[in-house]
This record gives sequence, C-alpha cells and structure tokens, in this order.
Amino acid sequence: MPHAQYREQLKSAKRVVVKFGTRVLVDDRGRPNPTRLQAIVDQVSALVNAGREVVIVSSGAVGAGLDPLGYDRRPEDLVGLQMAAAVGQTRLMSLYGERFAARGIGVGQVLLNHDDLKQRNRHLNARNALLGLLKRGIVPIVNENDVVSVDEIRLGDNDTLAALVTVLVDADALLLCTTVDGLREPAGGGRTRRIPFVRRVTQTELDLVGDKGSSLSTGGMATKLEAARTANRAGALSLILDGRTTDGLTRALGGDDVGTLIGPADAPRRLKGKRKHWIAFFHKPTGTLTVDDGARDALLVRGKSLLAAGVIAVEGQFQTGAVVAVVDRSGRLLATGLSEFSAEDLRQIRGQKSERILKLLGPAVSTEVIHRDNLAILYDKESDDAEKK
Repeated sequence: MPHAQYREQLKSAKRVVVKFGTRVLVDDRGRPNPTRLQAIVDQVSALVNAGREVVIVSSGAVGAGLDPLGYDRRPEDLVGLQMAAAVGQTRLMSLYGERFAARGIGVGQVLLNHDDLKQRNRHLNARNALLGLLKRGIVPIVNENDVVSVDEIRLGDNDTLAALVTVLVDADALLLCTTVDGLREPAGGGRTRRIPFVRRVTQTELDLVGDKGSSLSTGGMATKLEAARTANRAGALSLILDGRTTDGLTRALGGDDVGTLIGPADAPRRLKGKRKHWIAFFHKPTGTLTVDDGARDALLVRGKSLLAAGVIAVEGQFQTGAVVAVVDRSGRLLATGLSEFSAEDLRQIRGQKSERILKLLGPAVSTEVIHRDNLAILYDKESDDAEKK
C-alpha cells in the first residue's frame, strides 16, 4: 500500500476520537440497535484495555427519542428536536453505561455546544475535563447539547463536533463511523469503488459527494470530509469507515486497509499552537476583511501582521476582539484572526497609513488590524493549485 506509513501511524495512535452516526446506532424507527451498540462497546473496551484513550462522539440522541415520544420521523421544529434529544440522550447513556460497566469501564457524559468551545475559559474547562476523564480510564461520550442549543450556538452536526473534539484533546486520529465503507469514486458501468487513501481533502474529493444525510441524521459525506480537513490541519489522521461491522474499529486500528484514510497535513500546512487552533477552528467569523495583493503576500509569504493600509473592504458588524475572516480580492480564504478594531472603526481607517490612523482614532490605538500572534493562516496553496487544474 502506498499509504502504508499512515496505516502504521493509525495503528500506533494513542488517543483517538470515534464518532458514530445516527444510522449506525439506531434502526429505521429511531430505536437504539442493541446489537450495534454492543459491538461498539466491545471494540472500544478492547481498545481501552490495550492502553488507548478513546473519546466517543455519539449521534443518535434525537433518533433514540422518537419512539418514546410517538414520532415516526425526525421533527422539524426546535421544541420537538429538543424534546427528542432530552429523552433520547438519557436512553443512549443508559445503554452505553450498562454495557461498558459490564466490561469494567466507566463512562462520562459531556454535552457541548459552539458557545462552550468558543468562550476561552469554557473551552479550557471542557478540555481539562475530557483529559481528566481519559487519564482515569473513563470513556467520555460527547454529544451536542441539543436540548438548549439554538441556531446561534449550534455546531450543526456531530462530524464537525468530532473534529473539534479531536483538536481540543490533541487526539492522534479521528475515526468517522458511518453506513458506507469510505469515500467512493466512479468505477465504470454505474459502479463505484472505495478510495483507500486521500493525501488531502480538496474540491476534487468534495465534488464526489453530496451532503445528503437522512431523515434521522443531519450529516453526509461532505461534512465528514470537511471534518477530516479540520482534524488534518491540526496534525491528526482521519478515517471514514463502515461503523456497522463488528470489527471495523479493531481492524482499522490494527493497520488493516479499511475505509478511506486521510493523511495529516504536512508540517508547513499545519496550524501549530493551542491559541491558533482556538482562533481557527472554534469560532464562526462575525465579519470579513478583503485585502489587497500586497497585504496577502505580507501575510502568506513574509509572516507579517495585517495593517489597515492593506484592507480594501469590511463586511459585517463586529466589535474589537471579534474573530473575522481575511480573504483576497477573489474571495479566497486566507486566514482568520482577532480584530483590534470594530467594524465601524475599520471602515474609517481601511487603506490608511499608520500616521493617519493615529490622527483619526487617537494615539492610544494599535496600528495593526490583526497582530500576527492572533492570526491563523488557513490558505493552502497546493490544494488551491490542484483545484485550478
């Protein structure tokens, strides 16, 4: 296998995040599938007993709550979703807890939403709690806190949540368990074949799929590829595999050629440092700054801070300290960062030299729009070049 080295890395992964989709966990009516749950518990228990640290990101709470509430399909209204999540989360944790206890392993429930991961102190508290559980041999079972989440603080799907948890706990690998055996490509005659290895996720891979999900779940293959891309930028391996088998996890972490393995980003493309991870991955930008070619090169080539002179447009309404996206003239994302100015002030000083800024806003202000230490570069030239071909 040309990607054998990465299979070996996966085989030696010490800390892993494993995400199970709704369709893996429940039947068509939304009831938990006891056979599948037992297979999951058996495999994860074996991994823990072999010395690995495992975090489970478990979908299925809403699906598991449908039957007790008399729903025949996933509700579309917010209250219905919250009720199903409240009932279903209890059912899922009970089933997990009983089965892991029979294996002599404890579990801990961790419910998160975007606000928890965005606010720095809560972000650190969540990280410390998860690492503390792992240190004590407990399997954290993570889900989005659907009962209290609204659109503004939702992550949207558990693929995204799993990727963020991977970054949060410095996991070596992210395993996304679904109902197919990996990413597939056309093989002629209306058939498809599994792609065993993807060096990096680009538009080429995203064009192979549609983000379709199901009536019980919200994710699709596209969200899994995006989740893998996030984990890879932090240096983790990712694997998309069939979670319905009784030995998929065991085989995958044993080095077998299962699923679609996605390699970690090369060193120059990785984001290094917890602060830059927090800026890049755990925020939804509240505004956008368009920069000229000189500012683009200063950021990407010379490693400089962003100055107001290079800003040509400001979109959105935000305050000082907000996370904003930085794009070039063609709209390509270059970076995200913490703005030293509000949107209102930036509209006054964009394109201006430092001397003019001091006259407009006073001598106490910074002359940098985003300091380099608060800037996370996300532009990937090689992937961008590949997508242009």
